[in-house]
Amino acid sequence: MDASFTAEQDEIRRTLRELLTKRCGSDRLRAAVDSPAGHDPALWAALAEQLGLPGLALPESYDGVGCTTTELALACEETGRFLAPSPLLATAVLAAPLVLALGSETQRATLLPRIAAGSLTAALAVPGPALTTALALTGPNDGEWAGGGRAGGVQARQQGDGGWRLYGQVAQVLDGHSAQLLLVAAHAGGFARSRTLLFVVAGDADGLVRTRQTALDATRPQARIELRDVEGELLGADDSPRLLRELSALGDTAAAVLAAEAVGAADRALERTVQHVKQREQFGRAIGSFQAVKHRLADVYVQVQAAKSAAYYAAWAVGNGERVGGIALAQALEALRGAAAEGIQLHGGIGFTWEHEAHLYFKRAAGDELLFGPVHRLRAYAAEGARLFESREVTV
Repeated sequence: MDASFTAEQDEIRRTLRELLTKRCGSDRLRAAVDSPAGHDPALWAALAEQLGLPGLALPESYDGVGCTTTELALACEETGRFLAPSPLLATAVLAAPLVLALGSETQRATLLPRIAAGSLTAALAVPGPALTTALALTGPNDGEWAGGGRAGGVQARQQGDGGWRLYGQVAQVLDGHSAQLLLVAAHAGGFARSRTLLFVVAGDADGLVRTRQTALDATRPQARIELRDVEGELLGADDSPRLLRELSALGDTAAAVLAAEAVGAADRALERTVQHVKQREQFGRAIGSFQAVKHRLADVYVQVQAAKSAAYYAAWAVGNGERVGGIALAQALEALRGAAAEGIQLHGGIGFTWEHEAHLYFKRAAGDELLFGPVHRLRAYAAEGARLFESREVTV
């Protein structure tokens, strides 16, 4: 593994940081999360037109940039630094890879160029609080997380003409209230041929009701999706085992990207805290000069750097046959939580007020662990996959 970045990767990071510094300041961030879309459409257009961010990891044959997961992770590290509210995670990290992997040629040719151009946003709708299960981050995804043929989740019924109708409900869909396209995981076949399939649903489909939810982390808007006899198009073929394999592979990729994003947020939270303790005075001197404060921030620094190394390695490993995204995500989420918590403590009472942005990083840490964790389950499943705690017979 070559740990150094290429000139192209450095340019992606530099250009994106400059753009976000100008377009995603504290005031604009708050205005964006309070808007109906939950993000700034002008910023999203700039990210798409100037940097090609939605199509960064899509093949050039579908008008993408043709980069790897590493470049996408580095880009998300920068968006994480600013907590930039955008459909990038839902569209480019979760939905687009599934269309690329599972879609028919017609579906890929129709959808992916529009996603790469930023003119089509998408979201992955997984029933219940089962996103980490579906992505095989905290356990195997071969269970009945899509409904299991019973009440709850989303059910799919095939019509006589070969079409499909969906009914049910999905909560906690990232950017689900504004996405123009939904990929909905649904259970089909009843008990006779039970299977989980993925369907393409237009955002303006008849019978589709979308309600934006109040989320702990306002920079990650979520929605409840209700499907009342909604028309859906099967994504690719009727092949449930393949879908589960692709979701598992996507889970590792998404975890690596999310780890990089969390590292960016943790790095920024630490940076802002260091700036503050250098300026805030107590007993006639900057509080950053106190040994106890130095030790606390040194511990956070070590934790963030370790998480950064793990995130970079996980992004590189995606294209090299290793699956370490889950453990890297656990490390990054823990680092973000630690950096955000220390930031609030060392900012004093102002740290958790709406006027200061420190609390936004703490909410991102807590919100991400609720959505993609918790950390101990990420670690436990990674350890199980690595067979760390299996008993072994010793022959003397």
